[in-house]
Amino acid sequence: TKKERFTVLISPHVNKDARDQYELRTHKRMMDIIEPTDKTVDALMKLDLSAGVDVQIKLN
Repeated sequence: TKKERFTVLISPHVNKDARDQYELRTHKRMMDIIEPTDKTVDALMKLDLSAGVDVQIKLN
């Protein structure tokens, strides 16, 4: 899990105590499929995924 934290000053002037913090978390999983068939690759490309979920397929 990769975590990126951002701190933003919310005061328009000088007040350094007034800050908001935001965090972006990226979760990654890798699957190595040995000798995939065309049917397997097609099934992976046609997956219906939730919003914010992405699949990247690399063929060698």
